[in-house]
Amino acid sequence: MGLTAQRRDDPAAWDVARPRRRVGVAGVDMAGFRVSGPLTGGLRIVPHPAVMLVLAFGPGRPAVDDGAGRRHRDSLVAGPGFGSGGAVRAWGEDVACVQVRLSPPAAGAILGVSPADLDGAVVRLDDVWGRRAAEVCERLAGLDTWHERFAYTEAELARRCADRAPVDPAVAWAWRCIVASGGLVRVERLADDLGWSRKRLWSRFRDHLGMPPKQAAKLVRFDHAVHRLVAGAGPAGVAADTGYCDQSHLHRDVVAFTGATPAAVAGEPFLTVDDRAWPTTPRV
Repeated sequence: MGLTAQRRDDPAAWDVARPRRRVGVAGVDMAGFRVSGPLTGGLRIVPHPAVMLVLAFGPGRPAVDDGAGRRHRDSLVAGPGFGSGGAVRAWGEDVACVQVRLSPPAAGAILGVSPADLDGAVVRLDDVWGRRAAEVCERLAGLDTWHERFAYTEAELARRCADRAPVDPAVAWAWRCIVASGGLVRVERLADDLGWSRKRLWSRFRDHLGMPPKQAAKLVRFDHAVHRLVAGAGPAGVAADTGYCDQSHLHRDVVAFTGATPAAVAGEPFLTVDDRAWPTTPRV
């Protein structure tokens, strides 16, 4: 399925594609992006509770400024919550890529490294996959349709999963509980249900998923809230429904994660690849 979208404040023309069916690899979501014009002012990276994998295959070279004065180019991988603080921006012209979002429990098997090794930062994909990163992107460049690219990417990720051990099932269960609750489940309850001490849960979570459980819950809650804002819900109602003490608490959290107010961040196009954040129309 092909979709088109354009930012109100940016002349870049965007093509956005999504798979026709759910990806068959657990914990994986993906979309295709093609940008024909320059990203004037850069594109804000909004933190997300997933590992972000960018497989670049177009003529242009995508770049990400990491907020610490470093610019990273080409195919990239970033840890959960990448972009926190609001200083991270993406740049590029004539860029085409498949963006993959990996749930933290799935990421270790697919990447071959733990999300903890990423520490919420961004690195070049060839530092993780070696020469295989270039081979995958060259193959994507040789395919004609987004459908073919999604199928090839899915097969590559499935192959990598089959070659490696999954994450600790108890840690994966705790992650699913956090996501299902919208970040509202109490960490103490998770530890009790597992028969673990809070210290053990913290350590195992951090080692396997790259962040402690309370940070994960905070990120999931933010993500849930900001998508509600994108869908048009008012800040007061979002704050009440997503577990914030009040609207001011929501405002502080959104600013801390994105550097923007709730009203401003609701208009950011990179929050998600669904119709709530991308004002899309079917392409003929």
